[in-house]
Amino acid sequence: MTISKENIEEQALLKELEKYTTSIAHLGHVEIGVTNLEKSTWFFTEVMGLYISDQEDDRVYLRAWQDFDHHTLVLKQSDTSGVKQVGWRVATEQALKGFEKQLTDMNIDFNWVEAGQKKAIGDSIQFKSPAGLPVELYWEKELYVNNDPAIASKMPSHPSKYTGKGVAPRRFDHVNFMVNDVEKEQQWWSDFLGIHHRYYVKNEEDVRIGSWLSRTNIAHEIALMRNANQDGALFHHLAYYLDSPDELIRACNLMAENDIKIEWGPGKHGTSGAQFIYVIEPSGNRVEIWTGGLLIFAPDWEPIKWSPEVGLLGLDLWGSVAPESYFTYGTKLL
Repeated sequence: MTISKENIEEQALLKELEKYTTSIAHLGHVEIGVTNLEKSTWFFTEVMGLYISDQEDDRVYLRAWQDFDHHTLVLKQSDTSGVKQVGWRVATEQALKGFEKQLTDMNIDFNWVEAGQKKAIGDSIQFKSPAGLPVELYWEKELYVNNDPAIASKMPSHPSKYTGKGVAPRRFDHVNFMVNDVEKEQQWWSDFLGIHHRYYVKNEEDVRIGSWLSRTNIAHEIALMRNANQDGALFHHLAYYLDSPDELIRACNLMAENDIKIEWGPGKHGTSGAQFIYVIEPSGNRVEIWTGGLLIFAPDWEPIKWSPEVGLLGLDLWGSVAPESYFTYGTKLL
């Protein structure tokens, strides 16, 4: 049987289309375990200024003022603090079935969760990355509907208005994990889930110590850091985005007034160009508050290498040194 040139081109096109239909659209939410639900809820609502969109006996659903989804953060009462799930919306309605087939073909264990079992989420697939990071893929998610006149915005593009309460971030931004082998884990996220590799840092021994990835055009939606203790994967932080540097300085004052210690910052990451502070919420999970950062539009973007000679500037352009805890402390994968 002779295979024509047209047939080969058609098969190549179908492969490309299949890759698209099983791709990721964007980061959607993170669910974390907290050992003190009351205190963590206080921190995220009164200090951070997030809004409660719903709550149950052991869960609180939260969002920033311009998060369009029902929630971007879930707090779950737990015996141990850490991360339970990180949710990613897929690019098409058919993508879940495509990922289900790929996971089956690759002999990767997964759990299919029927619509209605999770608040505001349709069918989803849950599985683990090679390092054990929790992945949740979904297509359907309820949008936030405001029923509170006190936070209703007159602007149609604002699901709720900016009140200035607490830190008052605009939106959910990214998550960060510590892993033993950054390069191996990054390759899996890029190859299997199609999350673009944006930039990375290497140390004097030519070992990858950090990789930053995104599916959208923001600097990163997930970051992978080398665990200095080499004792497995840990949850490093979740991050929310502010509009401007003056709001970041205001956030520093709010942390001081509420006895929330700033672990590191204010500083400026040279890699992304974003200004930051890191704090630990009452249950022990790390939270980054940041503003600025580069935007990436090129479809053929090549990952930028930060060599050891400039690696410290990548961490903080202004010259501060991260505390040891930044490279060793994280909470559990639950």
